[in-house]
Amino acid sequence: MAACILRRSLVSTVNKFYAENVTRTLSVYTTSKDRFNGLHSLCSVCGLFSVQQKRFMSSRNGPEKKVLETVGVFEAPKQQGRYESGQLFLHSVFGYRGIVLFPWHARLYNRDISPPTTESKQEASGAHSFKELKAKTHTHYQVLIDARDCLHISQRSQTEAVTFLASHDDNRALYAIPGLDYVSHEDILPYNSTDQVPIKHDLFKRFFQFEASNAPPFVPKDTLRLWQEKNHLWLELSDVHRETTEKIRVTVIPFYMGMREVQDSHVYWWRYSIRLENMGDEVVQLRERHWRIFSLSGTLETVRGRGVVGQEPVLSKEQPAFQYSSHVSLQAPSGHMWGTFTFQRAGGAMFEVAIPSFSLDSHGHRDSPYSFLF
Repeated sequence: MAACILRRSLVSTVNKFYAENVTRTLSVYTTSKDRFNGLHSLCSVCGLFSVQQKRFMSSRNGPEKKVLETVGVFEAPKQQGRYESGQLFLHSVFGYRGIVLFPWHARLYNRDISPPTTESKQEASGAHSFKELKAKTHTHYQVLIDARDCLHISQRSQTEAVTFLASHDDNRALYAIPGLDYVSHEDILPYNSTDQVPIKHDLFKRFFQFEASNAPPFVPKDTLRLWQEKNHLWLELSDVHRETTEKIRVTVIPFYMGMREVQDSHVYWWRYSIRLENMGDEVVQLRERHWRIFSLSGTLETVRGRGVVGQEPVLSKEQPAFQYSSHVSLQAPSGHMWGTFTFQRAGGAMFEVAIPSFSLDSHGHRDSPYSFLF
């Protein structure tokens, strides 16, 4: 609920930024015990609170009081260019606080603006021929998520976006770096802060140092640059695939994870992140998934199941998006995935939503991304 309140108020605030040309103060509610209880964007102009004051609010959960604490001041979103490493922001959809690590220039394959291939040609190739689409360069960012906000991101199945294979002999080991995400340029609502440690994350002090004279004042350390260079293949976001069906937009981002030798055969692993967005006003619920997985070895696998990652998310105007990550393995160095999601309308009618085809490409195997941090 906190995320949807934040999204509505933030979007309204930022849309008015240029017209009114005034400074907005960004604040969050916490309790007197310094627990995070939900994000709210509060504007100094709207008359709810004054800019430099703290106000005590009655808690709906009992006598415990909530304190309004200043987080920072909004900046004008960039319509052109890109954000630099060290830029503080709020996610316009999921409402968490974060900081930009570094940008990626991805190829966006958007079926909404490109002529689709014929169904017969798609099926004959074993996958939807997205390579025939004209890709557009689009900026995404690797970011850190504030750990205080993770438990309050209700429309995400998890808050770690980077998983990888262990570098030792345990072929089954799968590890995750918590609190990392990939964010599209339009999802960033920038702000600044005088707090020298504005983001609570184990890697923040390893990657940034505070320099008041710099803009933004959080300067990347050599540690961040070296970590990016060492783990470029694990972290790099290269392709983004998007398609909208009946006002439900599906965005897929695949990542190669590495190869394992299992019983004298090679098994290649990928993770993929999927965001579902309701672009309309009608309330819908995801009920089923139907995947088709084509391997270069010549196999075509069909997978059906209820929901995604054990959930059947509801997409509404108040909470329009849901994001999750999953994994897939092939006994070949490349392949394709595509399929459909089955959604249900409020009246009970079902409809299919296309999952855009995306390539599974391998780039070789390297050491674990964690090995550099310890």
